[in-house]
Amino acid sequence: MLAAALFSAWLGFSSFGHAAVAGAASLPARPTPVNTIGDLQTQVRTTAAKVIPAVVSIASTVMVHDQTFSDEGLPFGMFKDVPPRRQYGQGSGVIVSSDGYIITNNHVVADAGNVEVILADRRQFKGRVVATDPKTDVAVVKINATGLPTAAWGDSSALAVGDFVLAIGNPLGLSRTVTFGIVSAVGRADVGVADVEDFIQTDAPINPGNSGGALVNINGEVVGINTAIASPTGGSVGVGFAIPSNMARTAMQSLIKTGRVVRGFLGASTQDVTPLLAKIFHLPDVKGSIVTDLQAKGSAERAGLRRGDVVVRFDGRDVMDSGHLRNLMATAVIGSKHRIELIRDARLMQTDLTVQEAPRERIKKNQTADAASTSTNPLAGVIVDDITPALARQMDLPVNSGLVVTDIEEGSLAEVSGLQPGDLILELNRQPIPNFATFQRLAEPFRSTDLALLLINRQGNILYIPIQGE
Repeated sequence: MLAAALFSAWLGFSSFGHAAVAGAASLPARPTPVNTIGDLQTQVRTTAAKVIPAVVSIASTVMVHDQTFSDEGLPFGMFKDVPPRRQYGQGSGVIVSSDGYIITNNHVVADAGNVEVILADRRQFKGRVVATDPKTDVAVVKINATGLPTAAWGDSSALAVGDFVLAIGNPLGLSRTVTFGIVSAVGRADVGVADVEDFIQTDAPINPGNSGGALVNINGEVVGINTAIASPTGGSVGVGFAIPSNMARTAMQSLIKTGRVVRGFLGASTQDVTPLLAKIFHLPDVKGSIVTDLQAKGSAERAGLRRGDVVVRFDGRDVMDSGHLRNLMATAVIGSKHRIELIRDARLMQTDLTVQEAPRERIKKNQTADAASTSTNPLAGVIVDDITPALARQMDLPVNSGLVVTDIEEGSLAEVSGLQPGDLILELNRQPIPNFATFQRLAEPFRSTDLALLLINRQGNILYIPIQGE
């Protein structure tokens, strides 16, 4: 029911956008205690006045290339192009530096060709997308301005259920909107919005257009970036989600510095504990993360973990499930050491684990600096990766080496031509493809009118798939 009702931060490019965020440059302080209703009202007013100037409205435009299937006069039915159309989206963002860096959601600006930023004082700037991270749904936008108002970062780990919070953004295009509520829950995972989830849940009303805006504590410190709502109607029903400020801030800093988010990696496959598994593994509680497989020379193997170990604590913090452990690893500093507590054969054990960097992911060519020249490449939108034993197990592939299609952009030439995720690429234009480097070397020189002839293995069937450039 939740999955069906979830209106995630995906922009969808309606006439309005999604959730909201704020952030800048100082660390926490527990909310100032208030003794009377009058004190609380004064504090809320003060907080709203302090943060509103740092929250912006973001409007984005994407050119969508549709294709329509037609059997009129075309042999066997073919796809025909229709003129591209503009789709518009609207969301929020938070100014995090006085020289123009703004944090928002990836779904607010993903694939946008044009970004306009409107400040609270109604000044308008053209925005440049610095970098995005779909896994956390964080993006950074830059405008050419100085002396801007900023919002202060708070410590999301200090939040507790029941803490007062304010959501500030531009719901339904209504700029400078403030709503008030409490923290309903923390550590929400498996919501289905992003790959890396550790959401703050709040009942402060969040509506379309709030995405990327600020969730702030009673002192006006940004403790979250508003991202999604669960709703049967598309409007607020009191169940909203925000990316914790500690996660959002770390992702933002990495995006600004390197253009990508560097994450820690356990190097092991895991699964959640069920009541039956808890009984079989002699666990005291139905929580923890069971190690089911290990990657050679990964963080887990180097720490001495074995298949069947149940990780129950990470630096003294209870590990609730596999998603929780994955998030703890993803946000850990590369090279840092952490104390892991695990249960092996009904005995509690401890070990030190050194965090390694997650394998670098392939990036879509149309997200790189040379987007204009690659967008018409017949293989644009095709995401491939070298096959490793772990990837082969994950995708249920019949081989442990070579190159596999992991994703394809919807509506791309490759998808229309019949290429599918999971296809193993054997040849490109009659040249063997043993790895990604070879594929990249052969594919990059393609021009918009070139033909890409792929030989693939699809579940044991060997097929040629021709992809003709436009």
